[in-house]
Amino acid sequence: MINNTVGELAELIGARVVGEGDLQAPVGDLVYDSRSVSPGSLFVAFLGERVDGHDYAVRAWQAGAVAAITQRPVAGGLCLVVDDPQTAMGLIGRHVVAAAKRGGLRVIGITGSAGKTTTKDLLAQILERAGSVVAPRESMNNEIGLPVTASWVTTDTQFLVSEMGAKGIGHIGYLCSITPPDIGLELNVGVAHLGKFGSQDAIAEAKGELVEALPADGRAVLNAGDPRVWAMAGRTTAPVLGYAVEGDRLPDGVVPEVYASALAADDLDRWAFELRIGDRTMPVRLRILGRHQVGNAVAAAAAGHAAGVDPQLIADTLSGVGLRSHWRMELHELSGGAVLINDAYNANPPSMQAALTTVASIGSRLQQAGRPARLTAVLGEMLELGEDSVELHRGVGRMVVQAGIDRLITIGAGAEPIADGALAAGMAADAIERATDKSAAASLLGNNGAGDVLLIKASRDVGLETLGEQLVGASATEA
Repeated sequence: MINNTVGELAELIGARVVGEGDLQAPVGDLVYDSRSVSPGSLFVAFLGERVDGHDYAVRAWQAGAVAAITQRPVAGGLCLVVDDPQTAMGLIGRHVVAAAKRGGLRVIGITGSAGKTTTKDLLAQILERAGSVVAPRESMNNEIGLPVTASWVTTDTQFLVSEMGAKGIGHIGYLCSITPPDIGLELNVGVAHLGKFGSQDAIAEAKGELVEALPADGRAVLNAGDPRVWAMAGRTTAPVLGYAVEGDRLPDGVVPEVYASALAADDLDRWAFELRIGDRTMPVRLRILGRHQVGNAVAAAAAGHAAGVDPQLIADTLSGVGLRSHWRMELHELSGGAVLINDAYNANPPSMQAALTTVASIGSRLQQAGRPARLTAVLGEMLELGEDSVELHRGVGRMVVQAGIDRLITIGAGAEPIADGALAAGMAADAIERATDKSAAASLLGNNGAGDVLLIKASRDVGLETLGEQLVGASATEA
């Protein structure tokens, strides 16, 4: 954090200071999980539905926290008592970023219905070729995670990557007030959180708050292949930079400044392509799998280009990057020759389609190489899809059949419409298994041999990532 003492931040957030401690102690960062506290942290205690953060304030002080932002006094340390800790976090994040921007910090905001976290990881690695970067760990893209990320900014930070999610109108606008963007990267408008918004047009309205927050000398980086995103050009005074991938349906006369063509994949669905940035074209060979990653890579390349990174550095970086956030198309080779794709961090219909397409592509290439492949999809519920949830899940079942998946295992009652959709689309009944929970699914996945390709995917709160880790751990034990 940029040179702030406990006392200065207490005054900033209008806190009532209670307890003993050093008001002149420098603050290193904001932390809301006591397990992540380090010396100099400012701990934020939230009163949640299941856990009361105030119960962990003493643990935070013992770990080196210089104070705690609380809603009530807690014995044992210095408390900065406020009505709303979340608002206080936002004020601190905004203060840190404002100070850093006076010193030259540039903020790149990213939003979209799918691909935000992966694109954030790729962009951070591109920007690191040009300067010091702060980016979220995992998917810290809400009113709590974003101020925490902002608190990591120092006087040496040149770029802040600010991932922004939304569950309602005004959310992204609020996040932009904390980390005002100089560059705004819009990925896509899908159906994630459709239950919260009601329509894709409403989602587009919310996502477009990012480009509305750009200054006139900023840059709006827009996906020219998504009509709702491209329409956002009319909502900003900043110059627009378009990007797209070969095969996208582009508006008449639009020639994207950043473009991927000549796409080709290897046996594990890792894609190579020609990346055009302005008048330069360079080869890129991704190490991460799935055709949809080409779109994420091109989006990151476009934002990096807008930030001034040399095109050749961008291409070279993309050819060497990996994913920094867990459970997103993680590829594991299991004992016996099976392949596991753990993509259990989140799920919505477009990302389900992308993951199933990747599995199908891997299976097809293995078969072409003379290696029999059995494809298994282990799918859990997609959350927050609203009144269309059942039909959208049934649609995923149809995707399973279209992808040529040999075996479908659904987990939990919420995922059963996937099985119904697959059955209605012609999948054999004996190829569909409905597991009540992760334990039941694990027992169904006990024997995997050479040529088996397994996909595990569901929304984050379903918790299927632990099933993938269990399979990897069992495989390592066997080996």
